[in-house]
Amino acid sequence: MKKSTIWILGIVMGLSFLSLLYLQISYIEEMVKMRNEQFDESVKRALMAASKGVESDEVVRWLNEDISEAEKKAWERSQSGNGVLQTQRFVMTAPDGSVRSSIELKTFSNEPSELPRAMISRKHGAKTIPQTSRSQVEMLKHRYLYQRALVDEVVLDMVYNAKDKPISERVNFKNLDQHLKAGLIDNGIDLTYHFRVVDKDGREVYRCSDYSDEGSENSYSQPLFLNDPPARMSIVKIHFPGKRDYIFDSVSFMIPSMIFTLVLLVTFIFTIYIVFRQKKLTEMKNDFINNMTHEFKTPISTISLAAQMLKDPAVGKSPAMFQHISGVINDETKRLRFQVEKVLQMSMFDRQKATLKMKELDANELITGVINTFALKVERYNGKIESELNAADPIIFADEMHITNVIFNLMDNAVKYKRPDADLLLVVKTWNEPGKLMISVQDNGIGIKKENLKKIFEKFYRVHTGNLHDVKGFGLGLAYVRKIIVDHKGTIRAESELNVGTKFIIALPLLKN
Repeated sequence: MKKSTIWILGIVMGLSFLSLLYLQISYIEEMVKMRNEQFDESVKRALMAASKGVESDEVVRWLNEDISEAEKKAWERSQSGNGVLQTQRFVMTAPDGSVRSSIELKTFSNEPSELPRAMISRKHGAKTIPQTSRSQVEMLKHRYLYQRALVDEVVLDMVYNAKDKPISERVNFKNLDQHLKAGLIDNGIDLTYHFRVVDKDGREVYRCSDYSDEGSENSYSQPLFLNDPPARMSIVKIHFPGKRDYIFDSVSFMIPSMIFTLVLLVTFIFTIYIVFRQKKLTEMKNDFINNMTHEFKTPISTISLAAQMLKDPAVGKSPAMFQHISGVINDETKRLRFQVEKVLQMSMFDRQKATLKMKELDANELITGVINTFALKVERYNGKIESELNAADPIIFADEMHITNVIFNLMDNAVKYKRPDADLLLVVKTWNEPGKLMISVQDNGIGIKKENLKKIFEKFYRVHTGNLHDVKGFGLGLAYVRKIIVDHKGTIRAESELNVGTKFIIALPLLKN
């Protein structure tokens, strides 16, 4: 599959997952908003019902108090024998038909009872049945007008005088709590709540016994007596500590779906990453095979040509020519062996740790030996090596062969990537830091771009040089270097500037550590 096709497929699928996730989040937000609005409306209805309940309680209390006074006077008059005491019962019912309260009204009348005597005990009376019926209607009308006037007087007294009483005398706060609880349950809210009563100026008049400020930032307010003057109006404030959890629980069924979509999105992104990584590794392996073929083909061809020349009788007669051809075969054989060893180094990357033959080493002496061996190759390019081996404590516990290969590989890279317009200069240094031996190999070569610098230690990775193929290799050298240093419990980093040079810095633990 082409890289562009993978990119298009990845973008389309990624956008699809993101759109689905966005729709789910938007749906949850809308549900939360709707649930908040429903909750607010339910609380407002409950508060309104509680306010009406408090007003009804006050009306009942005023009626009881004032009518009791009227009953007392009527009783006194009845005892004096000047009138008749009459009783009437008023019953207040709730919308569901249940009895909320009842009032028994007893009124006194100066007129004697107009009940027909025939209905009491005697068989014959002075009045006929129609006359008796009209008398009874007149009596009921009289009683009705009297009692209505009495109630109107009570209501008028309540309107003028109730507002002047303190709120603590007008409201039974326990009953208010019951009204609030009943109103909330009737509207489908069964949550813990806290309430307090304040006056118009915000001064607190009452608070419930278990009052807590938790959740009070989202409180609801309702005037207790809607018809009171603004200056005398008292307000009940209620809040719910568990409101947020209540709203969240109502939409929590959507959370697993959103998490599942998010997991799918992450899995998809990771899959695309793996696909691109595998494609990159495939390209690097193909490049490795091409380079390996070239590196092996050249010495094999040279050896084959030299072997054919040895068959020539004239070569056998010339010792100098024979010596030269033998030297060529020997050099190319060494070159071929070196390339084979590089390929065999690949097996080390599949192991957790290389097999190291550790021993005590003087790093200054080891590096000096590598410099002496490598000097001839550097001089071939009109270059030179400078060394500043200033480490006062150069003793390390390491594998001599692998550490030698590490220094050799870093120097060999400096030769490979030298600038064609400048003579090669290699500077090798050692110094000590607390508990560490520091080694640096610096060149004045072509340098490495910053975006490539962090990848140079990856297996098979080679810095792109455009269409130039003058530098051959497998992309294993620096990966091998890093693995060996890490296996020695050390660190390596690179500093580079394009067209200025590159510097590799190695830190290894000292023997005493």
